[in-house]
Amino acid sequence: MIEFKNVCKTYKKSKNYVLKNLNLTINDGDFVFIVGHSGAGKTTLTKLLLREEKVSSGTLHIDEFKLEKLRNFRVPYFRRRIGVVFQDFKLLDNKTVFENVAFALQIVGAPKRIIEHRVMEFLALVGLENKRDSFPSQLSGGEKQRVCLARALINKPHIIIADEPTGNLDPELSYDIMNLLVHINDVTHRTVIVVTHEQQLVDHFNKRVVKIEDGEIVSDTAGGQ
Repeated sequence: MIEFKNVCKTYKKSKNYVLKNLNLTINDGDFVFIVGHSGAGKTTLTKLLLREEKVSSGTLHIDEFKLEKLRNFRVPYFRRRIGVVFQDFKLLDNKTVFENVAFALQIVGAPKRIIEHRVMEFLALVGLENKRDSFPSQLSGGEKQRVCLARALINKPHIIIADEPTGNLDPELSYDIMNLLVHINDVTHRTVIVVTHEQQLVDHFNKRVVKIEDGEIVSDTAGGQ
């Protein structure tokens, strides 16, 4: 479970709050859109979730981790339970699809037989098992984002954060990626948080929507409402 309690965030160079008295609970297995205009506080919220930034006041707990007290040496262990999908893919151009996805397992020292099995399992989940030997330059934008999804899932994280995952895709591919995220949420029961400014995309899906304006939550609407 993710729980923000009275979270405020400000930066040293400014007295203005980027996030103000933010209270938000996201339960295990939830699918949540975080929406808001540019500068609303979405990026800062994401950085807090990843512990790239610390709260200025209040508490932020993710499962047993108290992020406002988490010591720096424990941050890498904490981050293993979060898979992140970025707008700009961040794929390694000199590695194949298989190697890009396998890299995250190699870092943690997984045995080769585990890597082979798990990489193919998640490439199949995102529909790319036949692209295992392709390089990023040989893929479409939608295929690149599917590789990113497989890579985010490979260590079986508890939470998936997709930060503007459709920002570099055309509308049709955007819906494909969102449908895949919904499918992953349904099949794996992982918590999925999608940070986006694309209101049309959000409106199409019947999911919980948390709207942020000027650092505050102004609405929190469950799917179907």
